[in-house]
Amino acid sequence: MELRRVVVTGLGALTPIGNTIEEYWNGLINGVSGAAPITYFDASKFKTQFACEVKNFNVEDFIDRKEARKMDRYAQYAMVASDEAVKDANFDMETLDKDRVGVIWGSGIGGLETFQIEVLNYSAGDGTPKFNPFFIPKMIADIAGGHISIKYGFRGPNFTTVSACASSTNAIIDAFNYIRLGHADAMITGGSEAAVTIAGMGGFNAMHALSTRNDDPKSASRPMDKDRDGFVLGEGAGALVLEEYEHAIARGATIYCEIGGGGMSADAHHITAPHPEGLGAKNVMLNCLRDAGLQPTDVDGVNMHGTSTPLGDIAESKAILHVFGEHAYTMNLNSTKSMTGHLLGAAGAIETISSILSLKYGIIPPTINHTTSDENIDPRLNFTFNTAQKRDVKVLMSNTFGFGGHNACVLVKKLEI
Repeated sequence: MELRRVVVTGLGALTPIGNTIEEYWNGLINGVSGAAPITYFDASKFKTQFACEVKNFNVEDFIDRKEARKMDRYAQYAMVASDEAVKDANFDMETLDKDRVGVIWGSGIGGLETFQIEVLNYSAGDGTPKFNPFFIPKMIADIAGGHISIKYGFRGPNFTTVSACASSTNAIIDAFNYIRLGHADAMITGGSEAAVTIAGMGGFNAMHALSTRNDDPKSASRPMDKDRDGFVLGEGAGALVLEEYEHAIARGATIYCEIGGGGMSADAHHITAPHPEGLGAKNVMLNCLRDAGLQPTDVDGVNMHGTSTPLGDIAESKAILHVFGEHAYTMNLNSTKSMTGHLLGAAGAIETISSILSLKYGIIPPTINHTTSDENIDPRLNFTFNTAQKRDVKVLMSNTFGFGGHNACVLVKKLEI
């Protein structure tokens, strides 16, 4: 069968550096750091006392208070970002065939704060089980997609992908495949996460995964820098409306770009550490290029997974050199996690959105906080350090890798009629 073309017609974002698409993009190109001391709880006894929280967010500006209380923060974030994306897509809801519109969402952890609150409340009691009746439906990782479909009446395919930090990229790829295989005309996809909690910070600290640069949080996320010491935990959501090309054209939709392909792979190496030679990262980029029917030399840049961990940045850089060879030195590489922190299961969504906006505006956001080169990373690679760079870009890729060795990569390209 002939695969259908898939385009992007709507975007939404709620991030540590901006609560709308416009604010997010301005934060990216101006190199704004979203890291600051934690405000959600007293973190004074934690090894890491800062994170990239969403700022100036009042859920009641978007969702009725009674309904908001039935949602964990990760689901609230999903609702806000998806609402911006659906409005951006500008569907005629009266004529839209809602049986042909679905929701595939991604979240690595889901309602961690809800789980934490209920367990702590039980522990503080006398042993009598007194749980909130919304405990389970607030906590489960699939509920965000359920809320989105209920709000709009979208009755097409609906599920959640969970692959740690690759979750929302997997969601985007699944949504892309459902449309091009003919199972839907449009899909709301993306991901959300709200793990800046006692349990989240404590758990990642126990793994020695987080930066402990408490004296200077804004410079803590420093991908590819010699002095990097771990990632900075972030939160928020990114949403995309994917649509079959002819369907979008027929209704006169504004099209951002085309989804060219998606790749997936596994490291099959370790539960948390990347393959030292970037084997899974290499394979996922090759798989993505193969799916898109493109050559390495067609690619203008890669939004790297680039978490600012000692091992991960080296392994991904090696993989890029393996895949792109000499062409790698002509590309723009960047890690927007240097600004947003690591949004875990939502990372792939907001980073794919960054790539889409780079196609639109011809600007590659920077990798900020670089001061010292790492002798283990090829200095000839252009990581777009510290300052955004203008460039005519036609094809970009976005990498996301998750604990367990899950790798996902999506390719976006300018629309060619």
